[in-house]
Amino acid sequence: MPYYQQHRRRGMAPPRRLIIIAVSVVSFFILAALAIAQFGPSFELHARKLAQRIEHAQRANTQSEPRDTPLGDKYLIGVGKADVTGPVAEIGFAGYADTSQIGSGLRQRLYSRTFIIGETKNPKNRLVYIVLDTQSGDTAVRNGVLDALKGMGDEYSVYGHSNVALTGTHSHSGPGAWFNYLLPQITTFGFSKQSYQAIVDGAVLSIKRAHESLQEGYLDIGTTDINDANNNRSPSAYLANPESERAKYPFNTDKTLTLLRFRRASDLKSVGVLTWYPVHGTSVYQNNTLVNADNKGVAAYLFEQSVKGDSRATDGFVAGFSQANVGDTTPNTLGAFCDDGSGAACDFERSTCADGKVQACHGRGPLFQKLDKGVNSCYELGRRQYAGAKNVWTSLDSSSTPVVGSTVRSFHYFHDMRYYKFNLDNGTEVQTCPAALGHSFAAGTTDGPGAFDFTQGDSGAPNDPFWSVVGGLLQVPSASQTDCQKPKPILLDVGEMDTPYPWTPNIVDVQSLRVGQLFMIISPSEATTMSGRRWRNAVKAAAKSQKLTGNTEPVVVLGGPANTYSHYVTTPEEYAIQRYEGASTLFGQYELPAYINLTLSALPYLSPSSTSSPPPGPSPPDNRDNSFSFITGVVYDGAPPSKSFGTCITQPSSSYTRGSVITAVFQGANPRNNLRLEGTFAAVEKLGVDGKAWTQVRSDEDWNLTYEWKRTNELLGYSEVTIRWETRTESNGEGDDGPGTYRIRYYGDAKAAVTGKITEFQGVSREFKLT
Repeated sequence: MPYYQQHRRRGMAPPRRLIIIAVSVVSFFILAALAIAQFGPSFELHARKLAQRIEHAQRANTQSEPRDTPLGDKYLIGVGKADVTGPVAEIGFAGYADTSQIGSGLRQRLYSRTFIIGETKNPKNRLVYIVLDTQSGDTAVRNGVLDALKGMGDEYSVYGHSNVALTGTHSHSGPGAWFNYLLPQITTFGFSKQSYQAIVDGAVLSIKRAHESLQEGYLDIGTTDINDANNNRSPSAYLANPESERAKYPFNTDKTLTLLRFRRASDLKSVGVLTWYPVHGTSVYQNNTLVNADNKGVAAYLFEQSVKGDSRATDGFVAGFSQANVGDTTPNTLGAFCDDGSGAACDFERSTCADGKVQACHGRGPLFQKLDKGVNSCYELGRRQYAGAKNVWTSLDSSSTPVVGSTVRSFHYFHDMRYYKFNLDNGTEVQTCPAALGHSFAAGTTDGPGAFDFTQGDSGAPNDPFWSVVGGLLQVPSASQTDCQKPKPILLDVGEMDTPYPWTPNIVDVQSLRVGQLFMIISPSEATTMSGRRWRNAVKAAAKSQKLTGNTEPVVVLGGPANTYSHYVTTPEEYAIQRYEGASTLFGQYELPAYINLTLSALPYLSPSSTSSPPPGPSPPDNRDNSFSFITGVVYDGAPPSKSFGTCITQPSSSYTRGSVITAVFQGANPRNNLRLEGTFAAVEKLGVDGKAWTQVRSDEDWNLTYEWKRTNELLGYSEVTIRWETRTESNGEGDDGPGTYRIRYYGDAKAAVTGKITEFQGVSREFKLT
């Protein structure tokens, strides 16, 4: 019963993923990586799948039902957006777990986008859905957000554990060092309060802005299929699912984007949209060191830019692109191939190349030939999601599914997954386990291969027994743990490791939200395609059987990874294959059935008649104040005697044609001195028609303006900043770069050597023409 009841590209160095051991106050650091491959349906299913795919292709862009009522029921709605960009230099990234991937600048700022929905008759019944441009939601950040809300007075007391969902877009190109548990801290050399606080403060500010914008409005739902924006990176594991189940679906990933539109009642203008679509935030490769929000950040940026000046949208329109059942998806839509000179497809089951290793096996995005660290492929994958979402949005006035019923409910509780016993549908008693990672976890994925001789699909010991010895040095799994985790061979028994503090969660958040007939499952783990389908189907069936939505058909979405990052959740059949996702399913082969059981057990709390909440459950450890940090601070900044801070060292040319890349180099200072939240490090300014006034037309918000910082003299503290403007000749919503006279401006802050005082400065290039 429940408690209350990277990889290497041409010119890239090999991944430096090392298992560095951390047993006492100072050390034993370890690492790991991620996995992919290309899927092809079995011959027996080919005809059926082909027919289904043809049917998919013939569907109209929006698959919503015609309206039964003009607008549906009224709700309180509010949206807000705020900057969460942490330190863009000298901090390791979160996602690929590569110690060599340390930030050196910024391609696009990161944001928190918040959506609040409440009942009009009982405004205390509310939900808060937050989409962070981060690797995931996590315990430390969520605790920080909830602590801040408690200190904001009675007005904000309606927000708490039960109704605040903290999800991440799963970008692998943002600063790390903000996690609650030791394992993900290792590759960033500990915890950074600056990185953590930037996310907390921005998330809270986005909630505040959403709260202040609350007004009566309407919600409606639309869907569309985007068939070319994801692929399955572990198709051999997907094929382990029953053929009868696979036959229900035309693809081995979900292709449907679901969009929830927010419209204010006063004039029916849209204030925002919230979407769900599964694709990994790994378009930008492991060798990238410029902070960005990957493909979902691009999609949100393009949507928000595209509606500026649109009479159907309000100022301050917010577009949230949330993850869904992302676990086995990849943005590398062309498949996985060996970069060893052969160009051969990677091994279907193990993702290896001719040498029997994974290092040369890499996924390819749609524009991989550009050899640009995945930047153009990332933009294209974001554009495809934006285009699908925009098509839905523009067609909702003629065909959509209104959200009806007026009910807003939520539940949240903590649950300890260690040896949790429950019954399957067939009556068999099973249990989950303390967290553990298998050998294939260290093999990584084709989005970011691992190191040494680990391979995917490894259900036994690795070729080199050395790694079993390493795992044993850290923690020897108990007999009950070894038996519980079978058929996973345990590499890291992280759930039984608490020295110097817990390495991974054993206690997870169980949470779901409900507005009208829309149910939102909030997953702490990256759910694979079939896991998400089973979980959604179970909730939908239970909602119907319990008549939670009356005669209205329930709509169920899944968002995550959220609240407490708990790695992956696969189906039991996929778990048996032990590819990366199965090896990273922390709590054993019955994790998914347990998640479903825990969700369904609490589903009555989402009933319109419910006025109670489940008991909170056991509190997870809070490691914010006792986490290690080996991250050094900024000592001081210096500049040569002949060049003051902000001096433009390398000027742009006098003229360029549109489509050119324009570069300016400045005497710089460390960007960690001032994160410039809600501001910018770099800007492009355009001269007005009067020949006098300059207007900022590009900033850190824009994908095609980059800021790169480089230390040039460690002893004297010298550094340089390079700003590049990749001008555009056509627009995908963000506007093109028209002819005119421009200049580049740099905003910096320098730290004095003796006093430590931080002083703001600016630099500006000479003007140039764009034709």
